[in-house]
Amino acid sequence: MLNYTEYRHDTSNEWVTFVHGAGGSSSIWFKQVRSFSHFFNVLVLDLRGHGDSKPGLKDTFNDNYTFDAITNDIVEVLNHLNIKKSHFSGISLGTILIRNLAENHPKRVLSMIMGGAIMQLNLKSQVLMKVGVLCKSIVPYLLLYKLFAFIIMPRKNHKKSRLIFVNEAKKLYQKEFIRWFKLTSEINPLLRFFRAKDIEIPTFYIMGEEDHLFLPAVKKVVSQHIKSTLLVVKNCGHVVNIEQAQTFNNASINFIKNLKALR
Repeated sequence: MLNYTEYRHDTSNEWVTFVHGAGGSSSIWFKQVRSFSHFFNVLVLDLRGHGDSKPGLKDTFNDNYTFDAITNDIVEVLNHLNIKKSHFSGISLGTILIRNLAENHPKRVLSMIMGGAIMQLNLKSQVLMKVGVLCKSIVPYLLLYKLFAFIIMPRKNHKKSRLIFVNEAKKLYQKEFIRWFKLTSEINPLLRFFRAKDIEIPTFYIMGEEDHLFLPAVKKVVSQHIKSTLLVVKNCGHVVNIEQAQTFNNASINFIKNLKALR
């Protein structure tokens, strides 16, 4: 089972589950835990091979990671803790996992908060991925990861986010990185499906105005999906929960509270 940490509230019965992106860990949510735990029960977890979720024996011989398999890892933790429903907050690739969980287990998802959401890979992103596929077995993964981090978060004010994710990525092994990188073969058809289907779950996108690779696609999705809303945060890049933590927290908590008031 994935490594997880739960923070239980004295009176609230609502849960918020946080899902990090590739190369990160549950530690990237430390500013969110502090704010959200005042109002809700909070669950943070490390995806397989990340943080303290070390690869198990079965994973040693399993190179075929899939979005469904990794999504099921999250559901396993929910079942273990007897969490029937939760709000979900994700960053970057974590938003794909949350959207996939909502597709496979819609009754478990009260709402989705999607920070730095990935809804489409533009031409630049696809070229980047293809270069990574060609080089993943011959170039040290950390060098590739640093390159990707710089392209996604190129500005001076993104430096803190880059450093945090690179430091977290150092905990991965080369083989584990390659397993995760192979997921890129699934991304395009999955994202195409997500863009086409307007899911009946309230969704709040929080994007940095400088998130040049992913913001345009999210704007288009929000214009077409009825239950989706978007906040664009000024002077902010891809990892909005780190770069603009207070804005992320206040907006997300208000989003959940407003949903509760409508129920």
